[in-house]
Amino acid sequence: MNNLLNNITEIILLIFLAITFLQSGIDKILDWNGNIEWLKGHFSKTFIANMVPLNLGVILILEVIAGVLAIVGIFTLILDSNTSFGFYSAIFSAITLLLLLFGQRLAKDYEGAKTIVIYFIPTIITLYLLK
Repeated sequence: MNNLLNNITEIILLIFLAITFLQSGIDKILDWNGNIEWLKGHFSKTFIANMVPLNLGVILILEVIAGVLAIVGIFTLILDSNTSFGFYSAIFSAITLLLLLFGQRLAKDYEGAKTIVIYFIPTIITLYLLK
C-alpha cells in the first residue's frame, strides 16, 4: 500500500497514458479503413499523402507499445516502486505525440496541433517524474 501512495501521481499519469494510447490504438484497429480514408483526405496536399497506411501502422504500433508499457509501469510501481516501464511508456508516448504533432502541422491543422499539446504536457510531466 505504501508504494501505491508514494507513487500515486505517477500512477495516475500512467493511467492517463494507458487510456489515451490504448483507446486510440483500439480505435485504429477496429476502424482501420475509416481512419485510412479520413487521413488520406487530411494529408492529401502533403508529401506524405501516399504513405498514410504505413504512417498509420507506425503510429498504431507506437501507441500500443506506449499503452502496454504504461499498464506494466503501473503494476511495477505498485509492486516495487520500479519506474523503468513507466519511464519507457512516457518516452514512447512523447515520440508518438511528436509524430502526430508533425503530421498536424504538415497538414496545416493548427487546431489539431493545439489538441496534441494538451496530451503532451502530462506526458512530459510523467517523463520528468519517472526519470
